[in-house]
Amino acid sequence: MRYAIVIEKAEGNFSAYVPGLPGCVATGGTIEEVESQIREAIEFHLEGMREDGTPIPPPASRVDYVDIAA
Repeated sequence: MRYAIVIEKAEGNFSAYVPGLPGCVATGGTIEEVESQIREAIEFHLEGMREDGTPIPPPASRVDYVDIAA
């Protein structure tokens, strides 16, 4: 499966979340670190859902950019 992630710059680190998996979040000191942490968080999140018998939602988010004239 391939889930979209959103990475944002915070005050002293980076944070990431998965729009398709509410509550699945991670933080890291660098972009590379937060990417690694969110990957682990997704795996952990899905494992917990399986153990609970909760259906795994298929990836449904789409990521794109919009250009705005300044």
